[in-house]
Amino acid sequence: MKAPRPLAGVRVLDLGQVYQGPYAGFLLAQAGADVVKVEPPRGEPLRRREAHGGPPSFPLAFLNTNKRSATCDLKEEEGRDLLRGLAGVADVLIENFAPGVMDRLGVGWKALRELNPRLIYASGTAYGLSGPDSERLGMDITVQAWSGVMSITGEIGGEPLKAGPAFIDFLGGTHLYGGIVSALYERERTGTGRLVEVAMQEAAYPTLLSQLGLMHHDGKSPGRAGNRHGRVSPYSVYPCRDGHVAVICITERHWRNLLRAMGREDLISDPRFRNNEARVAHREETEALVAAWTTGLTRAEVDEAVRTHRVPSAPVRDLAEVNADRHLRERGFFEAVDHPGLGEISLPASAVRFDGRPSGPLEPIPALGENTEEVISEWLGVGPAGEGSDR
Repeated sequence: MKAPRPLAGVRVLDLGQVYQGPYAGFLLAQAGADVVKVEPPRGEPLRRREAHGGPPSFPLAFLNTNKRSATCDLKEEEGRDLLRGLAGVADVLIENFAPGVMDRLGVGWKALRELNPRLIYASGTAYGLSGPDSERLGMDITVQAWSGVMSITGEIGGEPLKAGPAFIDFLGGTHLYGGIVSALYERERTGTGRLVEVAMQEAAYPTLLSQLGLMHHDGKSPGRAGNRHGRVSPYSVYPCRDGHVAVICITERHWRNLLRAMGREDLISDPRFRNNEARVAHREETEALVAAWTTGLTRAEVDEAVRTHRVPSAPVRDLAEVNADRHLRERGFFEAVDHPGLGEISLPASAVRFDGRPSGPLEPIPALGENTEEVISEWLGVGPAGEGSDR
């Protein structure tokens, strides 16, 4: 019999929208919490795209597995009263509205704390709830720009380039999840909740540590390096007959093993390549040497050679290849889910595993507001007509 998941019994109100807040709610749901996605009557932005004739939202389907759906119109007093009632018996509330929105509606942290001192109120924003830039509106691409990420992303001498995925949104959601779980742990000791706050800009900053190290060393902001690294060589993406492969040599053992894989043991004692400092000084020769070897081989041939010799590397794969990945599927990371609009789709579980097992089974996203009355009955003990419930 499978043991209960760690957060079983924890009640969560997820008012998140798009990615940051909903991803924190997704992680909580996968850990066993009873997560209720609370949306306005027309749905959150991802759901409204469907209502305007867009295709069913795959991100919406992914982020809201294992959640229940309730609607609540916060523009109306009745809706705000409903939220206050639910928050009064909830353990966690998640929102990633612009700073001040919930306060102006009378359902912010200070107001809800008075109703439920045990409530953990989790707020995800672009720049934080305080400070001179707190009112600045932000989404993933604008935070990539403002945080400095775009200044080091792109080709050498090229224009600013955003990272392909919305990684800052998901970093924010991951940090929010960690803060919530920390606050739940603290509450076991203190009996009281607290405000948990995550700013996406601050969540993104640690990803810049390598470049910050260069700036500390050189005294100036580093520029774009493409696929290269300012202090390591070889470190890049190299062409193959059927695509590309990424190779990196962090240690001297990696470099010697790469030369053996390439059949170039004769270069082990070459002074141009004797250590990383020498290779960085002769970067163009080093990178050209590796590229000349990979160019004549397929990705699989390069991968086999470097894996045999224990060199960090990986073929550059497209998303179709990743979705068909045998390793991920044998680990149970993907699960087939029957979605009413998308049909059978393959959705990922949480990356967090307990006892080595994936977090499934996954339950598909409910229809908008499908569980409103159910949640009111279970949480508040009120039936459909406002009558007391035996549940």
